[in-house]
Amino acid sequence: LLKTHMQPERVLHVSSQNASTIFPAFADRLEYSKEEKKIVITLHNLQKNDSDIYVCAVVVKNSSFLSVHSSGTMMLIKEVEQTDCSNSSWVIYGLILVVVLLFSALTCCILYHVNMKKYFQKRKANTVYEDMSYISRCNTLI
Repeated sequence: LLKTHMQPERVLHVSSQNASTIFPAFADRLEYSKEEKKIVITLHNLQKNDSDIYVCAVVVKNSSFLSVHSSGTMMLIKEVEQTDCSNSSWVIYGLILVVVLLFSALTCCILYHVNMKKYFQKRKANTVYEDMSYISRCNTLI
């Protein structure tokens, strides 16, 4: 596997005896697997300077001749701005805290203004007593 345009360099060399060489720029960032005549190459932790056209080439034995069978694969790596999520999460936690405190204050005000004792005390039944004895009936004016 070769990088061909921006910074021409070798990336991976696999011999017919399955001996492989991963070149230093990709040493910790390249994995490959080989099944018969098929090689699957995976690059990790891509960087902006990895942008290039990658081609697979065959080296003819006992020669420096390279045979390239396709136009290659173009990889364009763009840097992505990383946002600092820790600051925005503190804002969210702060807003949640303010809402909880305001709700608690509102609940306390409502409970203070409403006389809660009268709702939880046992109510005495409204009872009217009438004296229906004979003596009380005799003293009435006719």
